[in-house]
Amino acid sequence: MQCAESLKVQAAFDGELDAVSAAAVERHAEHCPECRALLEHLEQTRSSIRRDLDYGRASPELRGRIARMLDAEQAAERRAARPPWRARPFWLGTVVGAGAALAASVAVVLLAPLLSAPRLPDELVAAHLRSLEPGQLTAVISADRHTVKPWFARRTDVSPVVADFAAQGYRLLGGRADTVDYQRMAVLVYAHGAHVINVFAFIPGREALPPERSRLGFHIACWRGGDLGYCAVSDAGWEELAGLKQLLTEQAVRDTR
Repeated sequence: MQCAESLKVQAAFDGELDAVSAAAVERHAEHCPECRALLEHLEQTRSSIRRDLDYGRASPELRGRIARMLDAEQAAERRAARPPWRARPFWLGTVVGAGAALAASVAVVLLAPLLSAPRLPDELVAAHLRSLEPGQLTAVISADRHTVKPWFARRTDVSPVVADFAAQGYRLLGGRADTVDYQRMAVLVYAHGAHVINVFAFIPGREALPPERSRLGFHIACWRGGDLGYCAVSDAGWEELAGLKQLLTEQAVRDTR
């Protein structure tokens, strides 16, 4: 017989509950084998979809049509904003503006998957900047891998390699979950001297990961580790990011032995 809380479990997994209700569902799942199995099935299904399915891509013709629609609507909006030579019905500007807003909404919905991969570096930097705001850096505060790694379960789409490298100069501060590029990424947070390094772990697509690059003064270094993709973002130097990448890669090898 299906558990009466199963619908709440699915709602919590989809992020549809408030924090208090979601926490209650998590506590329930810890003691309910059926709901715990449901969560595991949902996580496996989501991971398989992200790993095996490509985003739908619009044809160049469709993108061209959308671009022309936006250009036409923007031109109409500019004309509507000019002082009229003669009185016009008050509703004309409203209709034109609504048309432009509708066209823009349609374009965003259709083009979001297309822009996802090229925009990943920008989205990572934006997430990094958000994390530097007060109270946003870590959701779980610990240098213990046995505390941080289990925390990611049911909160993110992946289970990344986790380790503290304080002896090598990279102190693990904790972690958090961050939605970037349509994924619930696991984020490891390290301190290296005065620098904060966010390491985003996610399920990569079939395309190559972004090459090393800089955005707004922050460096982005990405690599693959097993089935996962990792991107480290920081204002630390390239050598510092390369050092952390090497440590995490070696730790991943040790974890598989």
